Amino acid sequence: MAKDGTFTVAAIGDIHVKDDSDPLREMFGEIAQAADALVLCGDLTDTGTVQQAERLAEDLRACPIPVLGVLGNHDYECGAVDEVRSILTQAGLRLLDGSAAELDGVGFVGVKGFAGGFGRRMLGSFGEPETKEFVSVAVSEAMRLENAMRTVKTPRAMVVLHYAPIVETIEGEPLEIYPFLGSSRLAETIDRFQVSAVVHGHAHRGVYQGHTPGGAPVYNVAWAIEKPSGRPYALIEL
Repeated sequence: MAKDGTFTVAAIGDIHVKDDSDPLREMFGEIAQAADALVLCGDLTDTGTVQQAERLAEDLRACPIPVLGVLGNHDYECGAVDEVRSILTQAGLRLLDGSAAELDGVGFVGVKGFAGGFGRRMLGSFGEPETKEFVSVAVSEAMRLENAMRTVKTPRAMVVLHYAPIVETIEGEPLEIYPFLGSSRLAETIDRFQVSAVVHGHAHRGVYQGHTPGGAPVYNVAWAIEKPSGRPYALIEL
């Protein structure tokens, strides 16, 4: 934390570690010189294999600052999510899976989130059981976020997601896939609390910054998104 009390977060999503990916240790070291904490916004592995998780874990163990984050849809792909979660948490990742953590007076709250669409076009719980089950997952993620937010006692708080809470930061993606990139239910929950910043990934072709209807700043920190830092990660001061 800076002398003026500013807490700097480096945030990045969608690193998609593969079996043959280049090590991230150098980037993590660079981040440690510029930030007080590193936040990872899901899709940490490319297909959710144990080998990919172990590859990332090697680099996480060398990161000298606190690392917090959530998983993404890719981390569930091959059905080894429990093993992936265990490997990464043992390597130092504080997984915010419907929970909160505090660092130097800053609260961090996270869930993966889910799809469902935005605004008046958001999918409702009507029709076939399969549709209702889909919507129930989105509702459950929003409720888990709300329950975690209620435990935060700090004046500054960052919400960490994989899926987008607003449509603004996914603009640039094909319109046909908008409903699968996030859900307004997340923003509705966020706006019930005092939130300093929201970070998410998942939308590789979106834009960097937007706001919830209530005014909370939202940052799309997917690796491919152009950021003010000029690097794959964003630097956000709280």
